[in-house]
Amino acid sequence: MNGSNLNNLTDEELIVEFQQTNNERAFEVLVKRFKNPLVNFVYRFLGDYDSCVDVVQDTFVKVYRYKDRYTNVAKFSTWIYTIATNLAKTEYKRRKRVKLFSISGGGEEDSSVEIKDNNFRPDKNLDNQFKEEQIQKALLKVKVVYREPVILRDIQGLSYEEIAEILSIEVGTVKSRINRGRKRLQKLLMNVYKD
Repeated sequence: MNGSNLNNLTDEELIVEFQQTNNERAFEVLVKRFKNPLVNFVYRFLGDYDSCVDVVQDTFVKVYRYKDRYTNVAKFSTWIYTIATNLAKTEYKRRKRVKLFSISGGGEEDSSVEIKDNNFRPDKNLDNQFKEEQIQKALLKVKVVYREPVILRDIQGLSYEEIAEILSIEVGTVKSRINRGRKRLQKLLMNVYKD
């Protein structure tokens, strides 16, 4: 199947094409579709761009290596987000341990990252950039158990059902955690959005 035809396939059809024929172009189309959304999700979760890039790369390596584990029972997006979520959680725990057991004992390195958007001039985008940084800092203060579903719902736009499947919890629990996460974010951002 040629490249232009592959672009017309659904995610599920692409992974099946990759499973059945080892057509690497099908995999490349999936990478193209999911790279930016996954980078956005993992960055919001970890708050560190370098770690984020590593996690997303590892996600695609796992998809490539374990492509035959995908079954058409779930949406492909649910499967890939589950992989990315698990890897991001592992990285988060690893970084937490490293911080706790750091020998340096010195000041923490500033891990905030500025993702530039060249579509806007800096002078016009200053207020939005400030708010974006505050949102990211606030997100990192929200407990992981609430941060995850909030990012998946409010930033990635996934359904409650998809989030429940990704996190292996009930839909009601997803809604409850999102509600609690949003309330925490609202408290943390109260001063940022006062006009």
